[in-house]
Amino acid sequence: MLGIHELWLFVLSGLLLNVTPGPDTAYIIGRTIQLGWRGGAAAAIGISCGCLVHVLGAAIGLSALLMASSTAFLAVKLVGAAYLVLTGLQMLLARARPVADITGQGGETSISRVFWQGALTNILNPKVALFFLAFLPQFVAADSPHKTLAFLVLGLIFITGGTLWCLGLAAFAARAAGRIRQSAGVIAWINRSLGALFIYLGVRVATLEAR
Repeated sequence: MLGIHELWLFVLSGLLLNVTPGPDTAYIIGRTIQLGWRGGAAAAIGISCGCLVHVLGAAIGLSALLMASSTAFLAVKLVGAAYLVLTGLQMLLARARPVADITGQGGETSISRVFWQGALTNILNPKVALFFLAFLPQFVAADSPHKTLAFLVLGLIFITGGTLWCLGLAAFAARAAGRIRQSAGVIAWINRSLGALFIYLGVRVATLEAR
C-alpha cells in the first residue's frame, strides 16, 4: 500500500532509534525533574512537533532543497546554531529557583517555553531534516505514485512511537524525581547541564556539513 515495503523493519528500526539515549532524552528528563510531568510532556511534544515539521519538509521536498542548496543549508545551520548557543547561555546564567517558585503564577509561560525550546531545537537543526530525507525513502518503492503520502505515513508512525516513548520516559522521570525538584541546588545543576547541552548542540550544528 502506497509503495511502502518492509514496514515491520521500519517499525523495529524506528523503535530502536527512539529508545537510544541522546540529547532529546537528556532534555526531557531534565525538564521533568525541574517542572514535573507537565514539563517533561511539554518537552516531548515539542520535540515531536519539531520532527513533524521535518517529515512534512521531506514529503514536499524542502529537505531535498537543503541538501541541494549550500546557501539554504548554511542559513538554516547558522540560525539554528545561534539559537541553541543563546538558549544554552541563558540556562547557564539563569538564577536557580525551587520548582515551587517556577511553577507559580508563571507556570504557563514556563511550560510554553519548554515546548518551544524542544520544537525549535529540532526545527532549526538541518541534521534532523537530512536524517528523515535519508531514512524514509529506504522504505518506499522508487516507482510508487504516492511517495509524498507514503513519506507522511511513515513519518507519523515514527513520530507516534517516539512520542509515546518520550511521554513514558517523562512519567518515569517524574515518579523517580521525588523531592529533589524542591532543591534550588539541584535545579541549578540541571540548568547548567541543559545549558551545556544546548551549547554543545549549537556547536555541532555550526560544524555540520551538507553531504
